[in-house]
Amino acid sequence: MNKAARMRLRGMIRKESWQILRDPSSIAIAFVMPVVLLLLFGYGVSLDARSVPLAMVVEQPDASTASLVAAFGHSEYFEPMMFNNVQQAQRAFDERIVRGIVWLRANFSERLLAKGDAPIGVIIDGVDANQARITEGYIQGVWQAWLFSYTREKGVEMTMPVTLEPRIWFNAAVRSRNFLVPGLIAVIMTLIGAMLTSMVVAREWERGTMEALMVTPIRLGELVVGKLVPYFVLGMGGMLVSVAMALWQFDVPLRGSFWALAVSSALFMLVALGLGLLISVVAKNQFVAGQISMIATFLPAFLLSGFIFQISSMPEVVQIITHIVPARYFVAILQTVFLAGDIWPIILSNCVALIVMALIFLGIARRKMHKRLDA
Repeated sequence: MNKAARMRLRGMIRKESWQILRDPSSIAIAFVMPVVLLLLFGYGVSLDARSVPLAMVVEQPDASTASLVAAFGHSEYFEPMMFNNVQQAQRAFDERIVRGIVWLRANFSERLLAKGDAPIGVIIDGVDANQARITEGYIQGVWQAWLFSYTREKGVEMTMPVTLEPRIWFNAAVRSRNFLVPGLIAVIMTLIGAMLTSMVVAREWERGTMEALMVTPIRLGELVVGKLVPYFVLGMGGMLVSVAMALWQFDVPLRGSFWALAVSSALFMLVALGLGLLISVVAKNQFVAGQISMIATFLPAFLLSGFIFQISSMPEVVQIITHIVPARYFVAILQTVFLAGDIWPIILSNCVALIVMALIFLGIARRKMHKRLDA
């Protein structure tokens, strides 16, 4: 790059920086929106099943049933509610006052240690299939833990065909927030990155200043870079705020290196800014560009990135479509770096995908940009 090109590029960057300072809406988008959206979704979205209201029906109370009911009461996952009979519990279940029923029949203590018998009955609300599976697992966990403790106190040997020793890696606390917040950062920064640049060219057309740019000696490549640099700095500032909130507001551990996170974030920001710039070049209208950027970024990132819904469980056609969603690659990187550490095969393969997408979006935006009024 020669001296004249450097001067033109510096001038373009200075002009866009002044534009940002005069119109602080871009600063608000970069720094305020991530904070608001992270607080909103970080505290509002949870896949944990805690304090589940559970109906307990004990037909013949004794020491064993009292011990089992107490075990459910001591669990952080349940709020047991006592009912005199199963009909009352079913009415509460139908009215959705409780989300499950544990029914201890009259001969519970007699059948307790009988081999091959099932001394308790369990009914679970299956309207939300995911919550139903989680609740079922928690009830089984409480039941097996209590049964193991009970037989040990009675001196009875409980024979089981397989002894399980579960070990949970990467998210030992099984906090859904540890899994959701990194993915949420990717979804939010997709939206913010695209919104930051979706207005820049459209604004020039609406205000009539594009004609002034056309008569300057600046080249189209310099115009693209000059418009990207100030918004890249803004976007990385917003990313830094989001990561800081994940670490200190939501207590999400960062097991990978900061530099892996920074480099992958920079690549993703280029993709998001390139997509926004492409939308701005094509739309040439700020309102239309803003609407397109929201529809084209937020919904696909939210639904098809693996942020909440597992991509492997989607239909095959939808799985193929997810490959054109940039957030898919960044979600995989963030969840790996935050929870598992620097697993380079995952980080590098997704970084390569982000580089390809950045080149495609910026290349198309450059080709669609012309210094002619009739283009």
